[in-house]
Amino acid sequence: MNPPASLELAVIGNCAVSALIDGRANMVWACLPRFDSEPLFHALVDSPDGWGDQGLWSIEIENLVRAEQSYDAGTAVLRTRLYAAGGETLEITDFCPRFMQRDRAYRPTQIVRRVRPVQGHPRVRFRMRPRGHWGAVRPEVTRGSNHLRFVLPTGTWRLTTNAPITYVVDETWFSLPGPVSLLLGPDETLAGGIEETARDFEEQTLLHWRRWTRRLALPLEWQEAVIRAAITLKLCQFEETGAIVAAMTTSIPEAPHSQRNWDYRYCWLRDAFFVVRALNGLSEVGTMEDYLRWLHDIVRRAGEGHVQPLYGIALEERLQEQTLPHLRGYRGMGPVRVGNQAYEHHQHDVYGNIVLGAAQSFFDHRLFRRPDASDYEALEAMGEQAWRVHDQPDAGMWELRTRARIHTSSALMCWAACDRLSGIADLLGRASRAALWRERAESIRSSILARAWNDDRRSFVESFEGRDLDASVLLMGEVGFLPPQDPRFIATVDALEKHLCDGPFMRRYEGADDFGRPETAFNVCSFWRIDALARIGRREEARAIFEVLLARRNPVGLLSEDLHPQTGELWGNFPQTYSMVGVINGAVRLSAPWETVV
Repeated sequence: MNPPASLELAVIGNCAVSALIDGRANMVWACLPRFDSEPLFHALVDSPDGWGDQGLWSIEIENLVRAEQSYDAGTAVLRTRLYAAGGETLEITDFCPRFMQRDRAYRPTQIVRRVRPVQGHPRVRFRMRPRGHWGAVRPEVTRGSNHLRFVLPTGTWRLTTNAPITYVVDETWFSLPGPVSLLLGPDETLAGGIEETARDFEEQTLLHWRRWTRRLALPLEWQEAVIRAAITLKLCQFEETGAIVAAMTTSIPEAPHSQRNWDYRYCWLRDAFFVVRALNGLSEVGTMEDYLRWLHDIVRRAGEGHVQPLYGIALEERLQEQTLPHLRGYRGMGPVRVGNQAYEHHQHDVYGNIVLGAAQSFFDHRLFRRPDASDYEALEAMGEQAWRVHDQPDAGMWELRTRARIHTSSALMCWAACDRLSGIADLLGRASRAALWRERAESIRSSILARAWNDDRRSFVESFEGRDLDASVLLMGEVGFLPPQDPRFIATVDALEKHLCDGPFMRRYEGADDFGRPETAFNVCSFWRIDALARIGRREEARAIFEVLLARRNPVGLLSEDLHPQTGELWGNFPQTYSMVGVINGAVRLSAPWETVV
């Protein structure tokens, strides 16, 4: 019997493809050949009574009594051990190959599963049930001596294996005499031997990730949590183009039965900026370089016009939203949505996120390609847009669908765009442009201070002349809008704690939105609170809350978008880049310095 659906999942990937695997080695989600493709395995979003009997890839041991799962330290290689009642033990190693080959990154559209008996003679069963058209189409299956071909309307996939093909097709229980490997990818003949190829791919993939991790500038404390967060963020980058998806999934509800089910498999410029900023803080600038290639095309395509808040990972503009009524949803909580209507929104913070995402590249001498005058001029066009719209209503960073306001967080990011452009202009020796951008930044700053502060609430509020509280104003500290000891910032932290927090957990806002009042805590807001507390001198409180949040990660150290403050259960799309950014930023902010031990 399959376990109930949950977000106790691990992610494997190689910056081209990814998959989600539960603690019993069920692969329940994998979109191929891209993060935003139709899923080949879709059980995650059709799971009213557990994973069901289709849209998954399971490796089972007979008479299972317990399971253990962990990553190899410092890597994206996952190991699951299954234990049977008689003492038999099975180990499954899951990964997507990634390493350097002929001076190029080798990241094939491929998933590798290696299975070996650890103790005794375990009886096993493989259930390989890919589906097409979001679960609506069963594949035509053909077989060769060592492979199966799954023919679907969207393409043909080949499973190459040294396991008995008949047993795989018939889902037969059989005694596993020795190691077997299963390699799923395009309909192409494997160049080498099956076991030899799988072993070589595993060894090289382990080495790649260990070398990548070794280059990170880690804080002294919480290193394992930071490493796992950094690897997860890297896995969310579609490296071919440089785009960074907000999460790997669609339609995991933000709260039970809330209808807040969205498709996050696209690149939000806001989320991507925070990912780049977090990894830059660990001296991992390669992600920023790749992302700026993608952002370069967005900026130049826009010229001096409107920029969407999100795009497809290959620069797609239209991400038309639709529901799939034949799917029952995560735990039966539909709807399942594909596409995201937010691409139609005006979210004015996007211009600040563009400038902030690119700003470091003008100052960082490590980059292979330093930005030039044309790059600065393109950013200035984004600044002009920020200046034009900083006091105009928009949908805001929380993407409200039925109302528009002059959101404080949007004006704040417009200020940040002008402020950073003045600094870049100074660097480039463009004194008159620097003066112009400083003047504009100061004008926006004055508007925010005058119009976003509410004397009755003793807090900055979510919109100009508004009253509702909103956690996004905590970003004033992170982007340098106010010094942390400013009494208004301290008062705002106090007000948000009083009205938005359930103990250590923080909701996004207090006002009702299109679906009512938020029920769950938004994990990144809890991390923003930690950052703010540390900045204003309440460091020990911040550390205590940070430890609580780390304890709420799932068994392999990952977080989704939301958390239920009463049950502690994870909700929302998974793994959520915003949340993993919070882990890194919190650790870097709060860790004791290396000088204390060396």
